Amino acid sequence: MKRAFAALAIFGLVALTASSTAAPPSLKPFERGTWREVLRAHAGRPTLIHFWGVTCGPCKIELPQLGKFMLDHPEIDVVTVSADLVPNLNAATQAMLDKAGLSTAENFIFADGYVERLRFEIDPSWQGDIPRTMLVTREGVVSTIEGSAEISDLDKWSSEQGRSR
Repeated sequence: MKRAFAALAIFGLVALTASSTAAPPSLKPFERGTWREVLRAHAGRPTLIHFWGVTCGPCKIELPQLGKFMLDHPEIDVVTVSADLVPNLNAATQAMLDKAGLSTAENFIFADGYVERLRFEIDPSWQGDIPRTMLVTREGVVSTIEGSAEISDLDKWSSEQGRSR
């Protein structure tokens, strides 16, 4: 009995150590001023910025497609922003990103109780509809896709970015 308890205790200690050394969730808070920081950080590189939410039905279909796009297009920076109006969904947000293959993207989650201010900084005409994808060329030109993005359109945009070097 003592051996079984000791083995169980060691197993528990190993499991606890492994879970505490695992990489922390990669979600960054999207707060006032973050939009400018994201644009500045990716200046000179073609960047796809995708706004989505855990409670958004089309987003659940689109996220895995974006994960594949990111894998197929390493020359494009991919940024996701969970813009859900439902607060405190960090675990669900991270789980969806992991499942979609987007855990290595730069991932943000709205972290301001005044989401209208965040949306206004991004685009003063944005009313909060998701999904929403913003494509930023290396020259800083931004185009917006409201609603679900067609992967064929993203592929075309990506190939145009390669030609503009």
